[in-house]
Amino acid sequence: MPLTDDMITAFIEAVREVARDEILPRFRNLSPSAVEAKTGPMDLVTEADRAAEARLTEVARELLPGCLVVGEEAVEEDGSILEAFRSAELAVVIDPVDGTWNFASGVACFGVILAVVERGETIFGLLYDPVMDDWIMAKRGGGAWFCRPGRAPERLSGPAPLPRDQIHAFVPLNLYPRPQRAAIAALSEDYGRALTLRCSCYEYRLMATGHAALMISPMVKPWDHAAGVLVVQECGGKVWSGGQPGYSPAAPRYPLVVAGQDGLGDEPARWQGFTL
Repeated sequence: MPLTDDMITAFIEAVREVARDEILPRFRNLSPSAVEAKTGPMDLVTEADRAAEARLTEVARELLPGCLVVGEEAVEEDGSILEAFRSAELAVVIDPVDGTWNFASGVACFGVILAVVERGETIFGLLYDPVMDDWIMAKRGGGAWFCRPGRAPERLSGPAPLPRDQIHAFVPLNLYPRPQRAAIAALSEDYGRALTLRCSCYEYRLMATGHAALMISPMVKPWDHAAGVLVVQECGGKVWSGGQPGYSPAAPRYPLVVAGQDGLGDEPARWQGFTL
């Protein structure tokens, strides 16, 4: 089933509506009972995550009948969804509130991520900012675009080439096992700046808009990366997973290395030994 421009518009408008209805009214307005820990105190889910995912799941099934919906919170309840994803002809991948810790902490660095995956390949990706009501989108083969209401879309080309010691890199030190952290910190010192925003949506947006050049991740969850990887690729960037070129959201390998500029092709080898 082809993904038409009308379908893409419908997905974008649905994400905007759900953000207005379910996410923004709860931002800095969550009661303690509306926030729960999943695997630990830094891994949270809120009533906004669940409400937004439920509505976007309905939209996905209406727009793409028969598709598999791979929602972050649904997978938390039913891990078999990821197994079904491996063989799905068509899937919609949803992160209803990416950066939930930021959201729950009142930090305005969170977003909604949505991707459409056909036979294991991402064909559409959306990185939406509910606070500013703007988004970055990419359709495979069609480039990456920054969009906001009332303005013409702007084509994105990623970061300009810079030496390693001047680039901005995203390296989530806290995600690695403690015995690896000293070595990872030492590698990170080669970059001009290395940090994490705790929000894949915004990290990928910054790469697409030219403000960061590299992302390293030991975790390859499709709701975090399927849309963003496509955006970076459509800006001319490169991706490696498990040391090999490419990224399959339905069967990912780790670590994931995403480069927004040329000249960083040796990064996969530098990071290959560090996994969860």
